[in-house]
Amino acid sequence: MPRIEKDSLGEKKLPDNAYYGIQTLRALENFPISGLRADEILVKAYAILKKTCCLANTELKLIDAKKSKAIIKACDEVINEQFSDQFKSDVFQAGAGTSFNMNLNEVIANRAIEVLGGQKGDYKIVSPNDDVNMAQSTNDTFPTAMRIAILLKLATFYPALKKLIKTLKVKGKAFDNIIKSARTHLQDAVPIRLGQEFISYAITLEKCLKDIEKNAEDLKELGIGGTAAGTGINTHAKYRFAVIKFLKQETKLPFKISANLIEIMQSQQAIAHISSAIKNLAIELNKITNDLRLIASGPNTGLGEINLPAVQPGSSIMPGKVNPSILECLNMICMHVIGADQTVSLAIGNGQLNLNVFMPLMAYEILNSLEILKNGLKMLEEKCVRGITANKATCEKYVTQSPSLVTALNPIIGYLNAAEIAKEFIKTGKPIDEIILAKKILDKKQLKKILNPRKLTEPGLPK
Repeated sequence: MPRIEKDSLGEKKLPDNAYYGIQTLRALENFPISGLRADEILVKAYAILKKTCCLANTELKLIDAKKSKAIIKACDEVINEQFSDQFKSDVFQAGAGTSFNMNLNEVIANRAIEVLGGQKGDYKIVSPNDDVNMAQSTNDTFPTAMRIAILLKLATFYPALKKLIKTLKVKGKAFDNIIKSARTHLQDAVPIRLGQEFISYAITLEKCLKDIEKNAEDLKELGIGGTAAGTGINTHAKYRFAVIKFLKQETKLPFKISANLIEIMQSQQAIAHISSAIKNLAIELNKITNDLRLIASGPNTGLGEINLPAVQPGSSIMPGKVNPSILECLNMICMHVIGADQTVSLAIGNGQLNLNVFMPLMAYEILNSLEILKNGLKMLEEKCVRGITANKATCEKYVTQSPSLVTALNPIIGYLNAAEIAKEFIKTGKPIDEIILAKKILDKKQLKKILNPRKLTEPGLPK
């Protein structure tokens, strides 16, 4: 039996089993856009915020204790994902996230009404606006919930990145005795150790991790209590501080209230910072992934310096072909994340006056980027990097075939003379050591010492 609810625009019929209300129904009717829903972590973060706001109002004796207890119980149930199917608002919705905020308010209110023995829709018992949304606006709760959600998502993201860094270091150590030719401009260059390359990848990702962690600190500054425009209208003077206190207790995160609620409402600079840091990680991962694809190319007509674990047949027409599928997948993830940051940048730059209304898009893109990156990093570590092996003989063959070996002779015979040796090597194919001995530039003992491949991968001058 459907129930009828009424708002300032009129009446609507809702399914009796729906915990969402008339405003959510209007959003579903108005915005059937993508089928994309908010990340569960945003629902959880918003419910945590609703709970702490209620706790603050209770402490300040602004809401009835019995009603408060029911609201808090409903919030806890939402936090524990008991009503996940009730959060239906499309990612592309009314500006600022009003549809999503009201979706939370209505679900929590209707569940609280049930707890108190009433029927869903009887908002005289618990009101979505007057009780659940007391001392709140979408304009201060959505950006606050967005920050909480990103921090919670980062907590699940960090382990995947740290595990990959650790595995790259393990591979770096395992490959430390394998000498290969470096390549600059995609041309043969001086000797380098395969292990040095893997260690450098780990160091790059460590820098990205530190950058993300540093920028995540800005997310702990919140504008809750600013309500509609940052002025704090309709809030108790102690309300915002009480909310922060309870948020700290609920999340174990060191949140703080912004010194200027108007500024933090109209500027989403902290969101820009974290989005950019995530994008920078994607850029570096994309480069590393491309490197691994290149040095694994083959098996017979590519570089073939490393072997990647085979995870699936690579072609529907070429029998026996195996592709770098894991790396290709990560490339696509990185491209998506880089594009998502551009979307976030546009959303942030298009805010007007005292509010940026494009927060739902920001939240979706960042949380989705973290989710797909987290899964991609786990995939990369487990199904690719962990199982990489080196083709030592191939790597060492390239060292002897690189004309850039003569670089070590620069301090002894000068750049131009060394260039002549390189040109002869390329033209005739004669081994470099043979050319040097024929020209009587060095004897065998000197040559062996100076062209020691391992020494050429470390700082030093030939003697």
